[in-house]
Amino acid sequence: MKKLIHVEGMGCMNCVHHVKEALEALDGVTSAEVSLETNTALITLTQDVADTAIISAIDEAGYDVAKIEAA
Repeated sequence: MKKLIHVEGMGCMNCVHHVKEALEALDGVTSAEVSLETNTALITLTQDVADTAIISAIDEAGYDVAKIEAA
């Protein structure tokens, strides 16, 4: 299962690294591909992860979620 997350507030590769780390720390997330160009993160899941948990992790990293959709 995959989810595409639209992230707001990233401005550099350090931001990308912070978002990637925050997402990969969540239970059920096996990988996160974060793009500065498209301001998105594509996560691969082994189990369903609640959107609220994803939003919280990105918020704690200092960024905002505009939208989450199935990929």
